[in-house]
Amino acid sequence: MTEFDPTAAQAARERQDSLTKPPGSLGRLEDLAIFMAGWQGQARPRLDRAQALVFAGNHGVVAQGVNPFPAEVTALMVRNFAAGGAAINQLCKIAGASLSVVPLDLDRPTDDFTQGAAMSPDEVAAAMHAGADAVDKDADILILGEMGIGNSTVAAALAASVFGGRAEDWVGPGTGAEGEVLDNKRRAVAAGLARHEPVSARTTLAAFGGREQAAICGAVLRARELGLPVILDGFICTAAAGVLIRDDADALAHCLIGHESAEPGHRRLIASLGMQPVLSLDMRLGEGTGAAVALMVLRGAIACHDGMATFAEAGIA
Repeated sequence: MTEFDPTAAQAARERQDSLTKPPGSLGRLEDLAIFMAGWQGQARPRLDRAQALVFAGNHGVVAQGVNPFPAEVTALMVRNFAAGGAAINQLCKIAGASLSVVPLDLDRPTDDFTQGAAMSPDEVAAAMHAGADAVDKDADILILGEMGIGNSTVAAALAASVFGGRAEDWVGPGTGAEGEVLDNKRRAVAAGLARHEPVSARTTLAAFGGREQAAICGAVLRARELGLPVILDGFICTAAAGVLIRDDADALAHCLIGHESAEPGHRRLIASLGMQPVLSLDMRLGEGTGAAVALMVLRGAIACHDGMATFAEAGIA
């Protein structure tokens, strides 16, 4: 397991203080450069190779009427990703990230977590392995996103299970749920919480699903092994990764939260994790879109850190 390198981080901090600007004047851009230095283990971190992974899965809980769209939309959106027609395709192009979409048994949804466990232990393990195997070991940064009709309901259940609270505290509109559909989401999450009391990351994923959430966990763990910094997307992605806190309070130390989603539960989740998002743009699309925009900010942070002159180089006393 790779750990943060304080020596590289300190060297990066000293470089920041020597650049042609008042110390601290670039705010979080300086913090981001130092974060990257510590996880890459070098005072001048690089972003030559960025990988974006979007995992897609389907969910049995949609039988409870929790989404205004049918489950078939997941496969249609995966097709749209492959054709280059989604928002994440455009943002990855301008952010300089290679995009891979990983569909996970879309023709075989997880089971309805209001009726029983969403996945077996073997299914959890298979999805986590798929996530780990998709990570590019030569990448400098990893962006994670998801797609799956019904997965904001799953995210609310995961967050409530790990961090506490009622269904009402975590359930939001997702893809546009309102009225009866929103009530169905709250009822489904409440029923799932009453039925399941998991105590570990894997049993939590088994209880509530879904495959894309388990794949995100597998990718986060693999990235940590590699010392690869990660940018998480919004509520669904953060809730998935947050499950790992059940086993290790430090499990997300190598992760950034790309943005604060407009989904109501995300602010609560960010506070529960004690993390600070890079951006807040009222986005709630998923797909990794907020993380891709955050990558552009991170590129700015690294460009200033690496390319600016020091006072000595500029001949400024």
